[in-house]
Amino acid sequence: MSESIHSDARNTVRGSARRFEQSPFRHLWETPETVMGVCAGRFYPTLNGEDIEACYWTLRRKAMLYDVPERPVEISGPDAVAFLERIFTRPIGNLKPGRGRYAIACAHHGGLFMDGVLFRLDDTRFWYVQPDGALETWVLAHSEGFDVTVSDPRSWVLQLQGPASFDILRALTDGAITEKMGYFHAGFFTIAGQEVYVSHTGWTGERGYEIYTQADTDCPKLWDRLIAVGTPQGMQFGSIASMNIRRIEAGILDNGTDFDLSMTPWEAGLGDFVDLDANDFIGRKALMTTPRGRRLFGLTCERVPGYRQPILDNDKAVGNVTAGASSPFLGSWIGYARMQDAGDWVGRTLTVYDAEGTLMPCTITDLPFYDPEKRIPRGLDRAIP
Repeated sequence: MSESIHSDARNTVRGSARRFEQSPFRHLWETPETVMGVCAGRFYPTLNGEDIEACYWTLRRKAMLYDVPERPVEISGPDAVAFLERIFTRPIGNLKPGRGRYAIACAHHGGLFMDGVLFRLDDTRFWYVQPDGALETWVLAHSEGFDVTVSDPRSWVLQLQGPASFDILRALTDGAITEKMGYFHAGFFTIAGQEVYVSHTGWTGERGYEIYTQADTDCPKLWDRLIAVGTPQGMQFGSIASMNIRRIEAGILDNGTDFDLSMTPWEAGLGDFVDLDANDFIGRKALMTTPRGRRLFGLTCERVPGYRQPILDNDKAVGNVTAGASSPFLGSWIGYARMQDAGDWVGRTLTVYDAEGTLMPCTITDLPFYDPEKRIPRGLDRAIP
């Protein structure tokens, strides 16, 4: 059943890698069945020949290691805080060093431009970890008048996710990472004899961590140490396919897929990350008068919902599917519904096309599908399904 979700991923073409970055870990996990995608100018595995559902359960019960294309961008300098408070929709000055914060950026008309996690490394040095999109160009275009430097720290990101991730990280750092490292906390730690940046964050809704290499990291040495410590605790490597199932369950959005510049934070359900009383950030004036209705919801159905297929109310198209997956935990097909107009859609039964183009009923739901208080990633709910 999981295989049919990703059948479109095998509709591939030969392409040049000249303009895109290759992972320094690629030769350590690539198989003859690997299918690559491109995000943030970087190649990453969308499929790697694995059993996707088995990897999903490994993620839920043990730990999965993912090589992801997230791209850290460094913003530093005396005016870094003032500049970032111009770019992002929430205060930055009260973010402590060694902490991260989910932050979104809007265009002048109030449309969503970017989401990601901002880390404060020290008083005047920050990393913003972006998904896809032209973040570096955007911040450079708005940096005039601010004493800041925008640079590429040449960091690659590994995500270690799942209930065993803490024990694996504690062993990898010789006990330096402890239970005191809370959700969205971060810092520099030594793994395999070299310094890396580690954060208690992830894109799965599970308890997990992200490991950021430095420009001079010996990546094969780091990888070998991860495998040596993680494998005895059940850790496996996988493509983004199993991660994608879990992020949909958790209501985690994908920039450019689930939302774009045509949606406001309110419409995407991200209004909690907008502080209109804070600073004069880009898009604030528009958002002051923008309606606050919501357009993005979950949906459940009996077969895989077709990507970008219309959602119908009788014969009228009222929305479309932005993502879909089979949830082994929920025992149903789930996805995201992006409606054309805001409204009280939760609980409505509509129809949607499946991947084969056949209509079927679907029910619009709230997000996330479970764990709304994020007790699992915070390490407060340790029940293993």
